[in-house]
Amino acid sequence: MKSRYLEKSDTGYKVYLYIFYICGFIMSASLVFGVYVTMIEWIANGTYVMGEAIHNTTIPFENFARVSTWIFFSTIIGWYCVTRIGWRRTAGDKIIGARMALLQLMLLGFSIISLYEVLYNFTVLNAQMTAGVIDGLVPDIDKLLVAYPDPERPWNLVFATKVFLASFIISTHAFYLSTRPRKSLDDSEV
Repeated sequence: MKSRYLEKSDTGYKVYLYIFYICGFIMSASLVFGVYVTMIEWIANGTYVMGEAIHNTTIPFENFARVSTWIFFSTIIGWYCVTRIGWRRTAGDKIIGARMALLQLMLLGFSIISLYEVLYNFTVLNAQMTAGVIDGLVPDIDKLLVAYPDPERPWNLVFATKVFLASFIISTHAFYLSTRPRKSLDDSEV
């Protein structure tokens, strides 16, 4: 049996579409929540830690999944759903030549930058945990931050690591897909 590309009439297509909508809702709700909580913190204190409120909030109940984990999960699953249901938009000769070369270079650049950020944030997180243990106290990992790139607006390290890891996975997968032979719109059989 040959595998087929998903068509709009397939039940699998609808499953991927509905899962994409759920992921989109999770990402949108997380964005609204994060912006709201960060603005409240900015108004109250005149400063904020990027991603701290999102990372330190658990949903649906205490000690379950953090909002940052839901974002990480939904972006990767949502991206996969998009690649399964949206193949027609890039199939055949829609993106060719110089445009495809520029797209591939951009995706490769995003992958490299995201990998660097994952390694940087994870290394800083590990160094801060080690420094805390050497000093005799185990730090609260969820509260560790780095004042980079702007000392006035630091990033929560666990949040930054998750965000850039998702970015690395998605941009690398997109780069991989862009280098594969193009699917034909005329022949939906593999």
